[in-house]
Amino acid sequence: MDLVEAIKNRRSIRSFKGDVVSEEDIYKLLEAASYAPTAGNVQPWIFIVVKNIKTKKNLAVSALNQLWMTEAPVVIVVCANLARAKRFYGERGKDLYSIQDTAAAAQNILLTAVSLGLGGCWVGAFSEARVAKILDLSLELRPLALIPVGYPNEEPQPSSRFKLEEAVSYVE
Repeated sequence: MDLVEAIKNRRSIRSFKGDVVSEEDIYKLLEAASYAPTAGNVQPWIFIVVKNIKTKKNLAVSALNQLWMTEAPVVIVVCANLARAKRFYGERGKDLYSIQDTAAAAQNILLTAVSLGLGGCWVGAFSEARVAKILDLSLELRPLALIPVGYPNEEPQPSSRFKLEEAVSYVE
């Protein structure tokens, strides 16, 4: 699939078939994430792959009871290693670059999922403290996105977009 086509076809999928996502496809998702742009090549991301139903349920409860997440065969938790980012760029690395870098990695996961016939949803509404406890994360790891992934059991319509002219300005 062409990249622009994947971008235009990406939708937030919240209903999944029960089919297992292969280890090969999970690897492709994570490999694509690892190629995201990153400030100073710091690569502050840590990816946690969750398949256990009890853990997925706990994550879904921590995400404002979005229990649809448990339908996904896999949930990828995208975390930032704050200590790594801070070591190279101080507070700006910890507070900004780590978020930008992991956001780019999350987007790569979602676009790669589309190219593989999978679907996913970027979940950002969750209790970071609860997710950290559920996954027993160290204090230096900050969970920033939960991405349920699986084979779509729905075909959401495209959402409306602003006209490009409303979002772009040129400066000479």
